Amino acid sequence: MPTTRRSSGDSRAAGRQSTLSFNHRVTKSVPKSAKDLSKPTKQSPLAKHVSSVKDEPTTGDEAIKAEAEVEEEPQVEQPEPEPEKSEAELRAEKITDRQIDQYWRKLERERIAKRVHQEDLTVAEKVLRYWDVSSQYGPCVGITRMKRWKRADKLGLNPPLEVLAVLLKEEARGTKGSEKAHIDEILNSSVISSS
Repeated sequence: MPTTRRSSGDSRAAGRQSTLSFNHRVTKSVPKSAKDLSKPTKQSPLAKHVSSVKDEPTTGDEAIKAEAEVEEEPQVEQPEPEPEKSEAELRAEKITDRQIDQYWRKLERERIAKRVHQEDLTVAEKVLRYWDVSSQYGPCVGITRMKRWKRADKLGLNPPLEVLAVLLKEEARGTKGSEKAHIDEILNSSVISSS
């Protein structure tokens, strides 16, 4: 058996591992502009809030009077303006149910075999489930179908306008469960039941 080499260092340190120290060494380069502390920094909005809190009355009676004054101020509720619809949403609203049916039949003709276990689903639900499993538009778990469509559109992936039309129609009808992917619902239910 070969002999092991021992260091001639401190015998009491034998068996202990030395520690690394980064106390005096910069491991990340910092730009000079960040190092220059002589320039005044921009005050954050939180600092304004903190300074306004310091100005509040300190005695109990003064605080109660100040709260009563705040409560007496009438609060006027402003109606929330409806967000402007994008060009794609405007075009999607013009798509009819017949055009959505044609889109689905075109997708079905591309298949070799008929889809199994989808006879009881509406065409809208079939289109949305097909959208869920179309991976070229990004992941469908953890995001609503509408956000996924908008994200794919922003990224230039050209998502089908028919899917947006179905989403808008289902939203207008108030169909429950149309905003989340069916796969997401299945995964979430299995997580809840296994806990």
